[in-house]
Amino acid sequence: MESEDDMRGNPKKAILASFLALIFAAAVYAHGDKVHVMGMLTKVSPEMVSVKTADGKMVDVKLATTTVYIFRDGKSKDGTPAKFADLAVGQKVIIHATPKNGTLTADEVKFAPAGAAAAAKPAGN
Repeated sequence: MESEDDMRGNPKKAILASFLALIFAAAVYAHGDKVHVMGMLTKVSPEMVSVKTADGKMVDVKLATTTVYIFRDGKSKDGTPAKFADLAVGQKVIIHATPKNGTLTADEVKFAPAGAAAAAKPAGN
């Protein structure tokens, strides 16, 4: 790793390091305080869903009256508006959630039919 003195002697390295730091800071800021939970639904209730992630972790996410549901059937780039009743165990999901006081609350739940992993992948997200 280069020391600060090494970078002072090489302005290109200093500029590159500053640029990379700026890009990284912008990416973190753009994501905000949201958490993404991706995996398969293992439990569904009106108050909460449980998701098994790719690494085998179980994550519980609370649902709110303001939660938006989007069905990703692969027919449209943005998906189709859906409702809670459309969720089912076995579906692949991507949940955008807000962490608060140690719990996650879903802002948006994107889901695909059970066994349709490709349809749940975000287009450009």
